[in-house]
Amino acid sequence: MEREMKIRGLMIDPAANTPIVVLKEVNGDQLLPIWVGPFEANAIAFEIEKMSPPRPMTHDLLRNLILQMDGRVRRVVVTELRNNTFYAVIELEVAGKMLFLDARPSDAIALALRVDAPIFVHESVLENSTSVIVERQPEEETADKGDDLEFDWPDEIDESDIGRG
Repeated sequence: MEREMKIRGLMIDPAANTPIVVLKEVNGDQLLPIWVGPFEANAIAFEIEKMSPPRPMTHDLLRNLILQMDGRVRRVVVTELRNNTFYAVIELEVAGKMLFLDARPSDAIALALRVDAPIFVHESVLENSTSVIVERQPEEETADKGDDLEFDWPDEIDESDIGRG
């Protein structure tokens, strides 16, 4: 079984200095952080902010190709968590045929945002992830707002922001 999710936000992991996309359960309180690369984070951030790059990004190109082929992304699903790596599938309908494309969750999410497709996560991923968080309800909040997921997303993340060697 799967649960529908939406983008709750983007943030930087302060310990690893790595971008994280945070998914929130549509009909629940679970949050799922997924660590992503800087380019994928930029692609997601551009679409969240409805910013248009001067030239199409890879995810824009993929959206345009799908649309030109009269295709439709029915949904994307984060299907598995194996060895601390998330896996996803893009469910694509073209000419009446269903295609299932293996994808990184970050790429699947970036495409889903561009084509307004729903995002799902298998329950097993939520059960097996040690990073799943339950979002506090407003009545449970304390005066300390330090735990909120509000943040300022940089205009652009480049490789030097990651601190990889």
